[in-house]
Amino acid sequence: MSEIDWEEPFCGEGNNCFRLGTDTSGNSFIAVLGQEDRYLTDSREALRQMIRDIKAGKADHLL
Repeated sequence: MSEIDWEEPFCGEGNNCFRLGTDTSGNSFIAVLGQEDRYLTDSREALRQMIRDIKAGKADHLL
């Protein structure tokens, strides 16, 4: 497996911090800050679509 290039953490209220990462093989990763060894993974396109859907309000019911 390729090395994961983690972005700076995204932190919300109460220090809920998540990190997004990618590798050179076209995979994307999401992890809780400090637990990068336990991540969810999918394709970069899946991550792009998830971000588009969140920006479009499709996850607003979770707020």
